[in-house]
Amino acid sequence: MKFYDCSTAPSPRRVRIFIAEKGLDIPTVQVDLRNGEHLTESFRKLNPWCTVPVLELDDGTALSEAVAVCRYLEETHPDPPLMGMDARDRARVAMWEHRFEIDGFLAVTEAFRNQARGLKGRALTGPDGADQIPELVQRGRGRVERFFADLDRQLAGHPFVTGERYTIADITAQVAVDFAGWIKMTLPPDHRHATAWYDRVSQRPSAAT
Repeated sequence: MKFYDCSTAPSPRRVRIFIAEKGLDIPTVQVDLRNGEHLTESFRKLNPWCTVPVLELDDGTALSEAVAVCRYLEETHPDPPLMGMDARDRARVAMWEHRFEIDGFLAVTEAFRNQARGLKGRALTGPDGADQIPELVQRGRGRVERFFADLDRQLAGHPFVTGERYTIADITAQVAVDFAGWIKMTLPPDHRHATAWYDRVSQRPSAAT
């Protein structure tokens, strides 16, 4: 296997944390997003969506999208389980992971990509350009505020997003909180459940990846 990463980007960080939690050692290739390496013809052949992360399997199959890569690693390296224990648990983990990807991670993306000077003409990821829409910055920030509140409510009464065990839902939420710092938003002090959770997950060795 070979993992195509960008050490400064939040999306592949979700997979890096997942890999670290699994205790795996996967050869890594750094993709220079700043200088447009992901838009080159050679990278397009690997991933026509021009995004990282990508996991290239030994048979040449290329898997893009963070959760898809994590799903493959979960199936091939099931211990420790990070995507649920049984049908009910797996469904709940998937539900919360997807919810926090939309309401947290993608909300930050909306605000950040529509205001960053270096992303003019690149407001959306992918092979095609897209103009920035300034009005989407405030909408994105409002979505992030709601994400913080939803996260705090969900963490009342148990240590992790879906209960007593750390899962990919925690990974996505944690990376979303850290990514929010790029738009100068942090967990409000009165969100004590989310703040305590964030302190716990940030102390895990995988958080340093």
